[in-house]
Amino acid sequence: MIEKSDLRICRDGLEERIGRKIWLKSKGGRKRTIIHEGYLDTCSSNVFTVRCPVTSAYDEYVSFSYVDVLTKVVEIRFDKELDATDSVCKTQAVS
Repeated sequence: MIEKSDLRICRDGLEERIGRKIWLKSKGGRKRTIIHEGYLDTCSSNVFTVRCPVTSAYDEYVSFSYVDVLTKVVEIRFDKELDATDSVCKTQAVS
């Protein structure tokens, strides 16, 4: 079960990386994965926002909850050179 302290640790880990390039892979339903590449923009109490630059005049923003990260619905990597074992949330993920 996820506790408040797990969410706080996850949020603190992401807040340290605001402004860095981020790569997210999420499940988009039936055999689909969605990949977002952008910059970590903001971290609020329950969600974090990623700014994904696109070719149009406006940027696209996507948001995810910390629970998505802890339950491994969303996979996060920073700067692409980090391997998959680099964990933003230094807690055990729930299966």
